[in-house]
Amino acid sequence: MSERFAGRLGDAVARRESQIVLGLDPDPAALWPAAGGVDGPALARHCRAVIAAAGGACVAIKPQLACFERLGAAGWAALEETVAAAHEADLLVIADGKRGDVPVTAAAYAQALSALGADAFTANPLLGRDSLEPLVASGCGVFVLVRTSNRGAADVQDLELAAGGPLWERLARLVDELAGAGDGLSDVGAVLGATRPEHLERARELMPRSVFLLPGVGAQGGRVEDLAAAFAPGRAAGLITASRAIVNAHLESGAEPASAAAAQAEALRATAWSLSD
Repeated sequence: MSERFAGRLGDAVARRESQIVLGLDPDPAALWPAAGGVDGPALARHCRAVIAAAGGACVAIKPQLACFERLGAAGWAALEETVAAAHEADLLVIADGKRGDVPVTAAAYAQALSALGADAFTANPLLGRDSLEPLVASGCGVFVLVRTSNRGAADVQDLELAAGGPLWERLARLVDELAGAGDGLSDVGAVLGATRPEHLERARELMPRSVFLLPGVGAQGGRVEDLAAAFAPGRAAGLITASRAIVNAHLESGAEPASAAAAQAEALRATAWSLSD
């Protein structure tokens, strides 16, 4: 198995026949009943239960760090237990903290997330290339925000630059520069919202070697069926993130939470896999 993130990801996608990333954004007030509380240990029990139920149809988890950090030390302990549970289930971990700062601080972020056991993490590029270089040098996978899934993304990311083209395209070119030349997929990927699939073909032209992390399926309105362009370089070139669509599937179906989550994750897996035949 390859030491590089992109290689390990490719191995995992092929082995599990999945491109689904299980998003974990736990709200202490809305945990599965089996969690038995609203504190840090309950958060950990909830996430373990979700991983046990839906992880078999997924290739990675994506814990949203803020949802754990709001509980302080207890939340960080729950995050560490969640990372351990994911690795026990043979899942990769993409830490979603959107870190970005001056180079010396960026290096500290990279060290912290590596110590957590993350295989990859998300990064904010708005401080420029030198703020990303320490993250890229960490040996983890880095998913750089390029065109995000939230409605307000257009306020900044779609602005036209004096040199021509929207800001998100300049960010995409930066990602491609950091990805470098070579064969196969790079460890430097891009976050592209599944809510705006019309950008994917252009994004793929600009970033031919990058893995696309595609949040926004389900609650935000994105559809797996619209994301085929992400997989042009191969099956591991796109990762579809689903959080509430899986974890809260029982609220729509009326089924028991674990069985509803398992069924929804498998349905997403099968649809995504069929797009990249």
